[in-house]
Amino acid sequence: MSSLLHKHRLAALVGAAILATPLALSALPGNHTTAFAQAAGGLSAPGGSYAGIVAADKPAVVTITTTMKADPNADDGTVSPFDEQFRQFFGQQGIPLPPQAQRPQNGGEQMALGSGFVISSDGYIVTNNHVIDNAKTIKVTLDDGTELSAKLIGADAKSDLAVVKVTAPKPLTTVTWGDSDRLRAGDQILAIGNPFGIGTTVTAGIVSARGRDLHSGPYDDFIQIDAPINHGNSGGPLVDIDGKVVGINTAIYSPNGGSVGVGFAIPSDQAQKIVAKLMKDGSIKHGFIGVQIQPVTGDVANAVGLAKAEGALVAKVEPDTPAAKAGVRAGDVITGLGGAPVTAPRDLSRKVADLSPGEKTKLTVWREGESRELAMTIGGNDTGTEQAAAEPGKGAKEAQVATIGVGLADITPDVREALNLPRGETGAVIESVSPSKPAADAGLQTGDVIVSVNQAPVKSAKEARTAIAEAGKSGRKSVLLLVQRGDEQTFVAVPFSVG
Repeated sequence: MSSLLHKHRLAALVGAAILATPLALSALPGNHTTAFAQAAGGLSAPGGSYAGIVAADKPAVVTITTTMKADPNADDGTVSPFDEQFRQFFGQQGIPLPPQAQRPQNGGEQMALGSGFVISSDGYIVTNNHVIDNAKTIKVTLDDGTELSAKLIGADAKSDLAVVKVTAPKPLTTVTWGDSDRLRAGDQILAIGNPFGIGTTVTAGIVSARGRDLHSGPYDDFIQIDAPINHGNSGGPLVDIDGKVVGINTAIYSPNGGSVGVGFAIPSDQAQKIVAKLMKDGSIKHGFIGVQIQPVTGDVANAVGLAKAEGALVAKVEPDTPAAKAGVRAGDVITGLGGAPVTAPRDLSRKVADLSPGEKTKLTVWREGESRELAMTIGGNDTGTEQAAAEPGKGAKEAQVATIGVGLADITPDVREALNLPRGETGAVIESVSPSKPAADAGLQTGDVIVSVNQAPVKSAKEARTAIAEAGKSGRKSVLLLVQRGDEQTFVAVPFSVG
């Protein structure tokens, strides 16, 4: 993973041949915490040192070495299972990925390195799932050089977390979980690991941002850091000023294969819960409800009468799913699950994923101007405005809804065939979009089909125009349209133009 296809990429911190190392920390003894806090008072720490933290935590850091049998049918240059897992977890649209290391031929074994940290004195170790995924054997090397065979206790690809266990001749030094929810941008942190397999290395930096979304799954809530981390740090811990683990180093963004100060770590508050489940059950069955959701923008909130732009807007309900059985409808805004508020789509995805299949709960939705509660059984998932009116003289086929800027038409047999619409599809097809009107800014396109207006189904262009006009009369600043484009449905909030 030393050469590049393009100048930018996201990279997991584990790969074939040369990879990660552990990074484990323990609670800080004595008065090292005070010294660390004093040193962390500014961007530099003259006269201060992090040596106390490193000395206390370093014994809990382990190196994880895995071997796997290479696919004898694979050609040289094809992706390794580790790299494939990386693509599944960290793949980004439009971000080129690096070329892959060649596989051994004739069924030879492949080796990879990663990091981990000890969380219990009897040998439980946390690491990334992509470090041990598809491993044939797992070996752990302790800080004192002792090599031990490890067995996989449990792994979860969605959160990219795994737990392995070793049997040691004596109790192992452990690390203490910290509170990642208390981290703020600007807080100082340490990263300890074995970059490129050269040996244990400590780097310092700050929290650059919280809540980064890498589009990898329901648990996207990464801590972004500027402490240099590289291939080999994967699975190692991120440490706060109290010497406690507040994150698990997982990926970097790099234009050159090395660290440029943009790294990502899984928050400890998220990881700790998942690790506990893996230690207990060996696996996690994530919940599933069966909806397509999107953010609630200010325009959407205004269109549906919500006081705040919060929640998850349901764009589509898949048939014969828990959501469908519970009575969830397209156009509902999910504002709560199990009594806890839902502020964004990612919030809902994480809450649902944390539930177990078969668990009964309550879903709070905003519908037709009021809040409602729906009973649901979780499923499993292994996988100042103007009135809207027609412009005069345009005729029935292409009347303009002047205040949003679209030309609407009925779905005739010819239109249905041209757009390849299902036989039962009803609504109003967009025949034109004025480039100077809000509809164009909202992304509406010719050929889109308006299925509903402000959560009420429309069966014709006339119904759509009337519904949009009524929305304008109500005094709202925008109208909410459910739009069908190809096989996808999505809600689009279109502001009314003024003047």
